[in-house]
Amino acid sequence: MTRYSLTPHPDHPPLAVRGVTVDVLARGGGDVVLSYTVDGAEAVSWPERTSPARADELWRTTCFELFLMFDDEEHYVEFNFSPSTQWAAYAFDGYRDGMADLSRDIVPHVERLADGVEVDCDLGGLPHGELLISLTAVIEETGGRRSFWALQHSPGAPDFHHRDCFAARLPAPARP
Repeated sequence: MTRYSLTPHPDHPPLAVRGVTVDVLARGGGDVVLSYTVDGAEAVSWPERTSPARADELWRTTCFELFLMFDDEEHYVEFNFSPSTQWAAYAFDGYRDGMADLSRDIVPHVERLADGVEVDCDLGGLPHGELLISLTAVIEETGGRRSFWALQHSPGAPDFHHRDCFAARLPAPARP
């Protein structure tokens, strides 16, 4: 397991949240468990729990995200995980270009915790090989203040799709 600490975007700092960490555990067959933890969770505006389902625009409130890209490719995928247990998955042909729903046979399992979420996500259907990853979060605090957290931020406004945000590596999933 590897632990990553996210940093808030300097132009959108939190008021009360002190930190966001992500534990990443890659298991055999392409299964990855992500545990997002918020230090200062009592200040977070948590979306109401619903039935697990695919949904769009989860980033408009508290949401945790995973982006994946190959080193030498321009296309990438994005997963959004809401504490409501809803999720989204998209494929892009290039930087913010050609967005389409990512066809997935296995639905990510999102479990709401007192201070974050745990996600069990099967990446086995993606092409095999080492992946660049970007771990991000949008945290909305009570009162509506949103902060944008990432492993690394690109210059300018918050932009989780920018290649500069892909600052870590995920080992190639084992072939079945």
